[in-house]
Amino acid sequence: MLIADDAVVVRRILTTVIDEDPDLEVVGTAANGAIALQKLQQLKPDIITLDVEMPEMDGLQALAALRKFDRTTPVIMFSTLTERGAAATLEALSLGASDYVTKPANVGSVSAAMESVRQELIPRIKSLCKRPGAVTSSPITRAPIATKVRATSPSGRVDVVAIGSSTGGPVALSTVLAGLPKDFAVPVVVTQHMPPVFTRLLAERINNSIPITVREAVAGDVLKPGLVLIAPGDRHMIFRRTAAGIAVDLNEGPMVNFCRPSVDVMFESLASLYGGDVLAVVLTGMGRDGRDGCATLREKGAYIVAQDEATSVVWGMPGAVATAGLADAIVPISLVAPKIVSTVGASRPRQLVR
Repeated sequence: MLIADDAVVVRRILTTVIDEDPDLEVVGTAANGAIALQKLQQLKPDIITLDVEMPEMDGLQALAALRKFDRTTPVIMFSTLTERGAAATLEALSLGASDYVTKPANVGSVSAAMESVRQELIPRIKSLCKRPGAVTSSPITRAPIATKVRATSPSGRVDVVAIGSSTGGPVALSTVLAGLPKDFAVPVVVTQHMPPVFTRLLAERINNSIPITVREAVAGDVLKPGLVLIAPGDRHMIFRRTAAGIAVDLNEGPMVNFCRPSVDVMFESLASLYGGDVLAVVLTGMGRDGRDGCATLREKGAYIVAQDEATSVVWGMPGAVATAGLADAIVPISLVAPKIVSTVGASRPRQLVR
C-alpha cells in the first residue's frame, strides 16, 4: 500500500495501523500527490490512500492524473469531516476513487485516532482487494459466487422504490437516478452510508445533474411521486402514516449492521406500512446491510433487485441479498434504472386509497 499525506503524524499513524495487520504492508509514503505518482511506477502498490488536501499536487489532481493511465488500482481518499472535505470527496468519487475515509475528529489521543483509523480503513482495504486477508497487484477479480434468483415477475403494485447503497454508491446512485424520468410515478427513498454533510452535498450534486428532484430528507417530508429523498448522515430514516400521506421520521437509534443510517431499518419500516407494494434495490456496498430487510419485504411479496457483481465496487450488500436467494433480478448498474422503470410501469394500478 502507498500512503500520500502531507502530515507526518498522519503518515505515521496510518503506517503503524496498516503494518500491524499481518495481511497488509505499507510499501511507501509520499508527502504530496506529485511524489506519490513518481513512486507509483517503482513500487506498484496494490492500493493507494490519497489525502484530499496536500501542497504542490493535492489528492484530486493526483487522482485525475492516475486515472489517465491506471483505471484499476483501488484508491481510498482521506478527507476531513467538513463541507469542503465532503465536496472534495464527492468530486474524487466521480473521478474514479474507490472509497473514502474521514479523518478522526475530536479524539483525545493518538491511540484513539489509531483505533478510529483501524475500524474505518482496514475493512475497506480488504474489501477493495482481491480477497479478504490478501492484497495483490492484479486488478480486482472475484471468484464466481453461487446465486439464486427467484423465478417470479412483478405481479403486485409498486407504491414506493427504496434504494440502499454504500461503497461505490454515490456514483451508482447518480447512474440509477439519472435514468428515472422527471414525472416518475412513485416516490423514491434512499439510504446511502455516509456521514452528515456528505449526504446533503450528495443530494445537491445529483439533483443539479438530472431531471428528477433529489434532496436530503427532513423530518415530516411527505413521500411524493417524482421526489427522491436521501437519508441524512447519522440518522435512521423511517416512515409513518399521516393525514397528508406517508411521511419521513428521523432518529438516532442504535447502529444496525454498524451503520446509521441503515438500509435494513428503512426496508423494515417500509414493509410495515406498504407491505409488499415496494420495489427494493440494493446497490454496491460493503457488508450485508439490507439483506434482513429484504427478507422481510420478500415475505410480504415485494420485488427485489440487486446490482450484479461485475459492476459493483464491492459486492457485499447486493451479494448478501443475491446469495440468500432474495433477489428477483440481478442486473448490471446500467440496467438498474430501466428495470425500475419497467417494473413500476408494469405494476398493478392502485385499487385502494391508503
